[in-house]
Amino acid sequence: MAARDTDYAVKTVLDAMTQALASGQRIEIRGFGSFSLSERAPRIGRNPKSGEKVQVPGKQVPHFKPGKELRERVDSAYDQEAESAADESIFTLGQFNTRIMHG
Repeated sequence: MAARDTDYAVKTVLDAMTQALASGQRIEIRGFGSFSLSERAPRIGRNPKSGEKVQVPGKQVPHFKPGKELRERVDSAYDQEAESAADESIFTLGQFNTRIMHG
């Protein structure tokens, strides 16, 4: 699969997920986890420049709950690779494309 095709496929899936969440739907990917919306309550915050109190309105935020299989696989991988994990803590879309293209 070409990199641009992989990029297009991933973006298409993410766009569909974004639209589903925006319309209030819950998304479940079996073995991976589920995405839903959580309500964040209004609160009093502070302006970092002035220190002045400001009202922060409530809002809905995306929430991810990992599935059992994902939790178990991550825990197992952590046990095996704990020492080397600090070097590569961010997985980019480019790395994802490369992994899909080359197995």
